[in-house]
Amino acid sequence: MREIKVLAIGDIVGKAGRKILANKLNTIIEREKIDFVIANGENAAGGLSLTPDVAREIFSVGVNVITSGNHIWGSAEIMQIIDTEPNLLRPANYPPDTPGRGFTMSNFKGINLCIINLMGRVLMNPLDCPFRKFDEIYKEVKDRANIIIVDFHGETTSEKQAFAWYVDGRASAVFGTHTHVQTADERILHNGTGYISDIGMTGAMDSVIGMNKERSVKFFLSQTRVKFEPATENPGINGIVFKIAENGKTLSLYRINEN
Repeated sequence: MREIKVLAIGDIVGKAGRKILANKLNTIIEREKIDFVIANGENAAGGLSLTPDVAREIFSVGVNVITSGNHIWGSAEIMQIIDTEPNLLRPANYPPDTPGRGFTMSNFKGINLCIINLMGRVLMNPLDCPFRKFDEIYKEVKDRANIIIVDFHGETTSEKQAFAWYVDGRASAVFGTHTHVQTADERILHNGTGYISDIGMTGAMDSVIGMNKERSVKFFLSQTRVKFEPATENPGINGIVFKIAENGKTLSLYRINEN
């Protein structure tokens, strides 16, 4: 049975994240024998948005699909490409008339992949139910997708874990994004779904979730409005590699931490 290795890269934060991605991604792809790359890009432009130029930059260094979350709308410029770029996703459980798309289909050497972007609702925007939205998409793609991968963009580990159990055996892999802190709970669930609560971030590690640490400390000390800016020191890449069989089951998974 054929297999595919998929690298999912944690939220790219600002110029530091984009720079280390450009410098290191090809090395990781070659070393780990990666076939397909997914990266969350909602923080890639200035730390809180994504622009067309930055999206094109991310694609140009070897990323196949860009997922996102609540910050995808941080720059009005994204509207220029959100409806026309098939491999740029926003969470599928936004209301039906929201611009953009929530999933995409890709093919690698005859293996059909479906990448789905969903967003949690706990401590997040009051969107449609991500569990039921997955059901809706799964019904549409199950007969033509060998492998289904979900970026679940959410705040709480409980919601992410509940979702993973809900789709176990239907999704090939579920990885969490949004918190920018890599978790150590990667595992294969009972029916073959690979899972991790959060894959971390790609950006400055000497920071507070990618942002300038001094400004973040000032915010928590003063509880007043502070302008946050992406940090630049000690950049790194967080992610996870899934080895997935053509039948849609994850065979193995392991975390990536590259400096």
